[in-house]
Amino acid sequence: MGLKARILQMLRAPSYRPLDKVELSKALRWPSEKRAELREVLRELETSGEIARIRKDRYVLPQTADLVTGKLQVHAGGNAHLLSETPGIKDVFISAPNLGTAMNGDKVVARIMHEGREQRAGAREARVIKILERANSTIVGTLQTSKKFFYVIPDDPRLQHNIYVQPVETSRVGDKVVVRFEEWESRHVNPEGEIIEVLGPANAPGIDMLSIVRKYQLPLAFPEAVEREATRFADTVAPEEIARREDCRKQFIVTIDPDDAKDFDDAIHVERLDRGWRLGVHIADVSHYVRPGHPLDREARKRGNSTYLADRVIPMLPEHLSNGICSLKPGVERLTFAAFIDFDEQGKIRKARFAKSVIKSAARLTYRQALAILQDKPVPPTPNYERGGKVHLDAKPVPLAVTPELRDRVKLAWKLASLLRKNRFAAGSLDLDFPEVKVWLDDEGRAVRLEKMENDISHQLVEECMLAANDVVAKALKDRNTPAVYRIHEDPDPDRLADFRELAASYGFPAGDLTQRRELQRLLASTVGKPEEYAIKISLLKSLKRARYATEPVGHYGLAKVNYTHFTSPIRRYADLLVHRALAQEKIGSIGELSEIAGHISATERVSADAERDSTQLKKMEFFQRQLTAKRPEEMRAIVVDVRSYGLVIELPDCLVSGLIHVSSLPDDFYQFDSVRLSFVGRRTRRRYKIGDVLQVIVSRVDAYKRQIDFVPVK
Repeated sequence: MGLKARILQMLRAPSYRPLDKVELSKALRWPSEKRAELREVLRELETSGEIARIRKDRYVLPQTADLVTGKLQVHAGGNAHLLSETPGIKDVFISAPNLGTAMNGDKVVARIMHEGREQRAGAREARVIKILERANSTIVGTLQTSKKFFYVIPDDPRLQHNIYVQPVETSRVGDKVVVRFEEWESRHVNPEGEIIEVLGPANAPGIDMLSIVRKYQLPLAFPEAVEREATRFADTVAPEEIARREDCRKQFIVTIDPDDAKDFDDAIHVERLDRGWRLGVHIADVSHYVRPGHPLDREARKRGNSTYLADRVIPMLPEHLSNGICSLKPGVERLTFAAFIDFDEQGKIRKARFAKSVIKSAARLTYRQALAILQDKPVPPTPNYERGGKVHLDAKPVPLAVTPELRDRVKLAWKLASLLRKNRFAAGSLDLDFPEVKVWLDDEGRAVRLEKMENDISHQLVEECMLAANDVVAKALKDRNTPAVYRIHEDPDPDRLADFRELAASYGFPAGDLTQRRELQRLLASTVGKPEEYAIKISLLKSLKRARYATEPVGHYGLAKVNYTHFTSPIRRYADLLVHRALAQEKIGSIGELSEIAGHISATERVSADAERDSTQLKKMEFFQRQLTAKRPEEMRAIVVDVRSYGLVIELPDCLVSGLIHVSSLPDDFYQFDSVRLSFVGRRTRRRYKIGDVLQVIVSRVDAYKRQIDFVPVK
């Protein structure tokens, strides 16, 4: 039995009384010369939440002392939830006064409270008693001054305290700065810090995005050794390598990507068989170039994935690879790893095989172009975004040669994809697709346009092909019992689903037992097209567990798939690169090593998602701030999604922004709140504003710090 297991066994014993390190060492009869190993194991157990320290540094099992370990999720108002990592203990609520000096993302130990109004109401509340790990040692904010001292206002509204600093020679009031925290002992005294970098004036072009880069500690430049290795690869494929591969250059293979995509890592080929279909999914063979242990591999592993901010991509691999030799551009030879999947007439998988291949893509399509083909509409030209993905009025689009074969192939691919999609939802998959908003920027990086990108049939075509490839690859790896990294989504906590059920009912969508997948599907279907659809889907996502990477193939709850991994995007995800190596039967490390990597890339994925969301939100705020000073502010469609005593909560469905119309802004009458029917009624006109109403609005106030926007109806 290992030391870790022995410690846990001792703490679980009914006769155990809390012991400190020295007492534990004696009780375990642990050699004094190996005390360092004991201390390290105790530290690991404490950090993982399996044990906890109480008064006088004595160790116990958390549940025996009403302790819970986990990461803090602080909300904008200052209160927080502790996401429990302690076995057998659920998440708990922590009010702002009970946070102490803990901040968002910190790993902490909290003690569950057994008194107070919240406890009597049935909520579980706790108080932070110890900070195990700080999520961040630095913050980004704006330098300000009072009569007596300088301070920094954090960009993150979840950080409630300003930070006292000493200015540096290059700093000016109003600058964005990076501050390193010093020790913070008491919540009643503001923290202090040291300015370690001056980014520039807060309103200068590009400083907002640079602030996000620093906030999330994203790497901008590649180390010299990495760039040097990347540039060693030729721009063309060697003939001797082509000879070693399955030659698919004569197949009609196409890529379908967003307008401004630069790296194309997946391509498809669909053909009809006598009694079914064949799908070829060709994925850029990044593993041919990025070899284990080399500088490129070490840096890709460290980054974990690419990050897509509003004004730039922070790639996992250098541009010479990601936009060059690994990108499946049309008309040039590229190395790929292919999954060939045969389906029967009903869309059920008959067999799958895998091969290292070489292709020459016949066409590069945008989603808009594929959609136009599927809808028999005029096909737009390909936009030219060679200068960074911003709006460039002088960049001439490139016409697309739409041949009869191209039309036929795209339509054939949709016939198969639509069948696969129908089968997936019949098997219980949840419709959790969200439209996204693309923020278009001008040459100076300012937000000039918001465009809603729907998950239309062109997106669904590609999605179903990629899901099928991920499915068969996961099954093959599992059947071979090959160590690998899987994409997993565990079953939700029944209590969280019950809470979500109550919330849905409060919106007017009653449901039965949501642990039954069909009932959850029915509830989602009932919200389609309704004003509350977006809010309910977001709430459901918060109730489900987060998808992550792991070495155990436990399947994917949301997709209703028994087998699932990530195979289709090795240019931008390290997980896919590992899966390629595993599928090629290369050694990729022990289960322990893979488990550590899976945890790391799950974390980098979360950081990137937060940074991407932050950057989009920041640019949305900038867009609406510019609307305030515009000569003719844009009129926008808004839907009332909630009614509060102080006004109407609205959603702008065309740009996915929430806001408020204050009751005082309602025109031509004095309006009274009807709490029973959740509406406002005009005293004189009897006009009623209620949930579901559609209005035209313009922006009236923007609070960029609190991320709040107020609107007024257009008369």
